[in-house]
Amino acid sequence: MPIIGLLYHKSLPMLCCIPLMIDRSKFLLLILLYLLSLPGCEPVNDSASFLKDVTSQVGLNFKHEPGVDGSYFMPESIGAGVALFDYDNDGDLDIYLINGNYHNRQRNQASPENQLYRQEANGIFLNATDESGLGDTGYGMGVAVGDIDNDGDLDVYVSNYGPDQLYMNNGDGTFQNITRKAGIDNPAWGCSVTFLDFDLDGYLDIYVTNYVNYDPSSVCMDRAGRPDYCGPDGFSGVPDVLYHNNGDGTFTDVSDASGIAKVASKGLGVVSADFNGDHLPDIYVANDGMPNHLWINQGNGTFKDLALELGAALNEMGQAEASMGIALGDADSDGDLDLFLTHLRTETNTFYRFSDQTVGFLDDTTPAGLAGPSLPYTGFGTGFFDYDQDGDLDLVVVNGRVTRGPLLVKTNNPDYWDDYAEPNFLFENKGNGRFENISHLVPEFSQVIENSRGLAFGDMDNDGDVDLLVTNEGGLARLFKNEYPRKGHWLSIRAINPKLHRDAYGARIVTYINDKKIVRIIQPGYSYLSSNDVRAHFGLGTAARVDSIQVIWPDGRLQTFKEVQADHFITIFKGKNELFITN
Repeated sequence: MPIIGLLYHKSLPMLCCIPLMIDRSKFLLLILLYLLSLPGCEPVNDSASFLKDVTSQVGLNFKHEPGVDGSYFMPESIGAGVALFDYDNDGDLDIYLINGNYHNRQRNQASPENQLYRQEANGIFLNATDESGLGDTGYGMGVAVGDIDNDGDLDVYVSNYGPDQLYMNNGDGTFQNITRKAGIDNPAWGCSVTFLDFDLDGYLDIYVTNYVNYDPSSVCMDRAGRPDYCGPDGFSGVPDVLYHNNGDGTFTDVSDASGIAKVASKGLGVVSADFNGDHLPDIYVANDGMPNHLWINQGNGTFKDLALELGAALNEMGQAEASMGIALGDADSDGDLDLFLTHLRTETNTFYRFSDQTVGFLDDTTPAGLAGPSLPYTGFGTGFFDYDQDGDLDLVVVNGRVTRGPLLVKTNNPDYWDDYAEPNFLFENKGNGRFENISHLVPEFSQVIENSRGLAFGDMDNDGDVDLLVTNEGGLARLFKNEYPRKGHWLSIRAINPKLHRDAYGARIVTYINDKKIVRIIQPGYSYLSSNDVRAHFGLGTAARVDSIQVIWPDGRLQTFKEVQADHFITIFKGKNELFITN
């Protein structure tokens, strides 16, 4: 009997329906052949994966504890982040993982702690939590890293469901909790955090996104009438917080004075960069179910939200979306910074391409090939990175639901979080900001289906490429080593202001190869609840050297260096005419 069918596959850039009138056997055969022809459907040999899970090999054994007790406490579903930073200044990246905690009936149990893993010279990670003093026991959410006192070592801000904490690095492998002494007082539900010097006085200030006024007594149900996690719609938003660094170890809350506290939003993600070219750091905030903010720095201690005017508040349909993670980078290699935001399932993730013609952002998600793949999934951590070092930025997204969905994990005994687990994605930039889903080429990363949240980027083994660390809700943190076999040449660059003894957050670095320029910024705070390697990584393709490197310092001053050989780690000191190069 002839049947009429519709072909559909979730990996297509947009919904594709093809009417067919054929007999049943031919129809089913056609579907099979069609699906096998799509990216991601061909058989894959696990050994071919170039993102290798090396978690157990390097001694990393962290499991996130959200304190599940059957009450569907909403913070359990939000997850926690991770920081990759060199806390002991020995030249390699260490790992700081944020933990949850018990609540309600579990309060009599020993509290889980955030965990610090120190990387040894042999690449093995040792747990240094107890000796470091970083074992915070709040219900952890996000983390940011920056040198608040300009002494040459990195300090740590931890956001919590509850009071946030600020830890000062003592320079000897230990940290001191200076929260109260420093004047930090954010009792709200803090999420992503970033450091920036918004007034260019030389000291790093702190921006904290706050989420919702959550009522733990609220009860929410799924479509089957079962208890499940609440979303943000039933709760009011909370103003974000901006702390000004006074330069003496204390901070002043300038949220009201700056204009930041004018609106009560539901912030989850944040990144800082100069978005309008005036050499002042601006702030972009991803809000959950509300218009996003683009706080443009007015240069007088105040900010104006111009997200709507600049096209980065809503999607192309004029709708606010459930924004969570943020990727920032020049995805189309035109010299401007573009934005990518992760969203809830049934929405698409959104790619905002900066356009010189409109002097603002355009929703270019569908033409970029990023709409269709994201529709069935809920994205959290994300970021641009050049995995194959061909000179353009590729894209990673980690996924996981906040409410139950179809079981995607192949198991006869699903655990609690399997109903929320989703696969992760890797997209290759095909040039000019057009992307192809190549997740099937990295099965160790994409086919171990978990409930992922945080995502951080860094060159963990100092081999010149970028590796990934993923945090999972109620699950193991996983470290993925980049072993792509045909990588191009590279440069890894730090930009340091020697007068401040620290990395120049907000500096923009441009490398020139013939007519091509590659732009990166110095800013570790992006993705979701996480902090990343502060070094700017450049893939150079076949070029064994760059014609020049230009540094645009946060105050607008320029430095240029000619004819630099590839495949080196480079440190640039502001005002010095020579590069400091290591292999």
